[in-house]
Amino acid sequence: MKNKTLNYFNSNSYERSYILSAKRILIVLISFILFYCSEKKNYNKTKFEITYPEKFSENGYDGRLLLMISNNNNAEPRFQINDSHNTQIIFGIDVESWKSGETQIFDSNVYGYPIKSIGNLKEGEYYVQAFLHKYETFNLSTGYKVKLPKDQGEGQKWNISPKNLYSTPKKVKISKSGTIKLSLENEISPIEPIKDSKYIKHVKIKSEMLSKFWGRDMFLQANVLVPHNFNKNSKVKYPLMIFHGHFPNTFRGFRTEPPAAPKKDTIYNSRFGITGYKYIQEKEAYDLYKNWISDDFPRFIAIEIQHQNPYYDDSYAVNSANLGPYGDAITYELIPHVENLFNGVGEGWGRFLYGGSTGGWEALAVQVFYPSEYNGCFAACPDPIDFRAFTVVNIYEDENAYYHKSDYKKTLRAGMRDGKGIIKSHLIDMNHREMVLGSKGRSGDQWDIWQAVFSPAGDDGYPKPIWDKKTGKIDKYVAEYWKENYDLSYILERDWNKIGNDLIGKLHIYCGDMDNYYLNNAVVLTEEFLESTKNPYYEGEVDYGNLAEHCWNGDHENPNHISRLRYNTMYLPKIKERLKKTAPKNHNLINWGI
Repeated sequence: MKNKTLNYFNSNSYERSYILSAKRILIVLISFILFYCSEKKNYNKTKFEITYPEKFSENGYDGRLLLMISNNNNAEPRFQINDSHNTQIIFGIDVESWKSGETQIFDSNVYGYPIKSIGNLKEGEYYVQAFLHKYETFNLSTGYKVKLPKDQGEGQKWNISPKNLYSTPKKVKISKSGTIKLSLENEISPIEPIKDSKYIKHVKIKSEMLSKFWGRDMFLQANVLVPHNFNKNSKVKYPLMIFHGHFPNTFRGFRTEPPAAPKKDTIYNSRFGITGYKYIQEKEAYDLYKNWISDDFPRFIAIEIQHQNPYYDDSYAVNSANLGPYGDAITYELIPHVENLFNGVGEGWGRFLYGGSTGGWEALAVQVFYPSEYNGCFAACPDPIDFRAFTVVNIYEDENAYYHKSDYKKTLRAGMRDGKGIIKSHLIDMNHREMVLGSKGRSGDQWDIWQAVFSPAGDDGYPKPIWDKKTGKIDKYVAEYWKENYDLSYILERDWNKIGNDLIGKLHIYCGDMDNYYLNNAVVLTEEFLESTKNPYYEGEVDYGNLAEHCWNGDHENPNHISRLRYNTMYLPKIKERLKKTAPKNHNLINWGI
């Protein structure tokens, strides 16, 4: 050892340099070999082969083929994909004209969530399931041809949508290699329409505006809660309350039969941290019925709207380059039709908007875009109404939606938190899940519908991405388009001189300051402008729930799990006062119980 050391130091500089370089190369090679061997040891070459029986189709299918893998059988794998830490695994590919005699292969090259590759699956036992979310071809009036899932009456929920195919969950053992075969032998059955009752009616119309845009018949539906003792032949005209929100199969939160008291309800609701929530919901629905028929309760028409579309469970109730003129169709086709059927006032002063979350954004947006057609909005925990705070992203100044700007590290942006501020999911994960569910913005989920509503159409006819779905890099051209067309706070400020007089006393916004999706940030920015208004001052309301989560709606007395069930009653006092101030003198308020 001594001689070798002396020989090294006695050698010339060139020789020493050569020896050092050789050693470095050797170390790198050894490290690479060790890493490769380690990866190879943990890397499996399992592949899945998926087919479907000939009985389902002779012409083949377009759609999104999904493979789900779960480590438990608590539910079918298709019901275990979500944004939480408990999510199971999903992979997805597009298929076109896929015929029954053809095999689709899922291997290590297919992108997945939250595990990116099948090759990274650990050996062990799993429950696997394949699923086909079918697409249809739409020839848009814009000249584009797009392939999208047509709603089948379920409200764009891919895992329960009728006519979709799925395999029976199968327990398998995944090892280093092997082939697992799955067959889509099941088809989801159609949904039976809900029948009318004494108080709840279902009105469906063909929209000429939407049918023209989509190149096929498109429909709108209103689930109508009629006033107590409603008589079509009466001369009484009723104000209309429009409850915006996610797809309603019927008018929700209303029942004429008292619920049976639970003997022992041990079902735990993780969101609210309580048991027995089903009974609470049913009791609140029955309480609404008792209020609705009481002598001292206002006589209004209340509706929830079905406006599901190929991108989501609702349209956001505005005109859109990718969804078509839903705002105009609802305001000028559906609502007048409902008012005509059920003796509505039929004028803007007699229409009111309310809702929470998506419905909160819709209530505010509709009021802003149609300021004289409605007489007040009550927007609870609205989706982002100022895109400087698009949840936690400033789409105008930030370069990347997934990471905070930094010279030395990548810090992930939060996507969802609990009431104590603990992060439950990151934006990158929420978007990557959607990317697996559907390419070209076809996941049918939250970030994709914002993109579909707010973005211009891309060269391929699909919504132009606000950011790269994989990397998070923001497209500033798209951001500017969003700003000019859908940033409600910006539009209010830009157009206040034009629309301000029509909005006096109409804007009411409520949000918890610990909203799970950080929606309060945009509300704060919007409030700054509203409170600065002059000539005219907006004369509305912005209120915050202290340490309140999504979807706080202005109730400072009751917990969120109660107040969220009372939208149809909690805003009535405010609406009554609004009507007293603004209803024409020739209308007798006593007809409405006011």
